[in-house]
Amino acid sequence: MAAAAAVGRVAAAAVESNERCREMDLVSPEFLDHFMNPRNHGKVEDPDGTGMGGSPECEDWLLLTIRVEAGKIADIRFQCRGCSAAIATSSATTVLAKGMTLEEAEALSADEIAKAVGGLAEDKRHCSLLGEEALKDAIKDFRGRDPVTPDKL
Repeated sequence: MAAAAAVGRVAAAAVESNERCREMDLVSPEFLDHFMNPRNHGKVEDPDGTGMGGSPECEDWLLLTIRVEAGKIADIRFQCRGCSAAIATSSATTVLAKGMTLEEAEALSADEIAKAVGGLAEDKRHCSLLGEEALKDAIKDFRGRDPVTPDKL
């Protein structure tokens, strides 16, 4: 009986593993690259702005920190909690935003972020919204910290 139970557990694990592999076949190479090799993870030391995005549906959150020089995002880093889509889109957000003017970064949409990872399933779309929300929040924080200077226009 013990041997039969062990074989059953091994078979169940193989089926589960095959299901996970099929799920990974459904994502793009760009998605896998950002998930497996996230860019700009961590925090900017002494940031000029900090922003947060979150989704109550699955408790994912994203924290972005930015450094601004001459009206452009010179450095951007992320920390997040969430699924593979949250990690991939957070990484993609930082890659897209780095080097953008503040106005360009404010206009960056969840659709553009999703496109950068090769698209998202409808039930994962909220993950790209994390990047849009957190980036806008970080820029708002930057602009609110000090009196307006040419950098903040």
